[in-house]
Amino acid sequence: MARRGAGGLAALAYALAAAAAGAHDGAHAAPAADDAAPLAYELPPAGSYELPPVQRVADRVLLGSDARPAKLLDLAPGQLAVVSFTYLGCRDPQGCPLALATLVRLDRALAARPDLASRVRIVSVSFDPTRDRPADLARLREGLAPRADWRFLTARDPEALAPALAEFGQDVEALPADGAGPPALGHVLKVFLVDSAGRVRNVYSAGFLDHRLLLRDVETLLREPAS
Repeated sequence: MARRGAGGLAALAYALAAAAAGAHDGAHAAPAADDAAPLAYELPPAGSYELPPVQRVADRVLLGSDARPAKLLDLAPGQLAVVSFTYLGCRDPQGCPLALATLVRLDRALAARPDLASRVRIVSVSFDPTRDRPADLARLREGLAPRADWRFLTARDPEALAPALAEFGQDVEALPADGAGPPALGHVLKVFLVDSAGRVRNVYSAGFLDHRLLLRDVETLLREPAS
């Protein structure tokens, strides 16, 4: 498959990589992990609140960026996953690009916290497996240069991905083509925080999607007694 052109999520990925990871020649310093606009709300102290389970999902086998079968979560006891469904052709700035930008910041924040980094996995799953093949996701990963545990998955075909989308409640709708590129996919932005038992503990939409909130929720869940 040919590499995606500019204008979609892939182009944004390389722009984010240059800003967040720094240029290879060292001319640009990487920004701080919390270099973001002030929050419109106050974060409660970690451990001062509860995140009861919302739903349960199975650890289904998909396809990794190395073209090998890979579990969606693949968590050890006591680990957490931050799961986002996106696709490379997304052109909605409040959709996949917002999710990706947030996860870049979360990746940098986790890398700066060794006490958390080994217990949290970021998972980006394409819900356009027909077009987003493992090689495309490998290029995305290379461009973003993750510093923590960030995995990129797709599926053999839409049918193989459908059960995972249904369990997570991630609706996807094909939109009429506008002639300017590949068909767009309508979806509601959701990012999921999942524990090692496959329980979804929080769901974040555009209004509350911020790496600082994700990090605080991670800290809160990791303080729970082992079950």
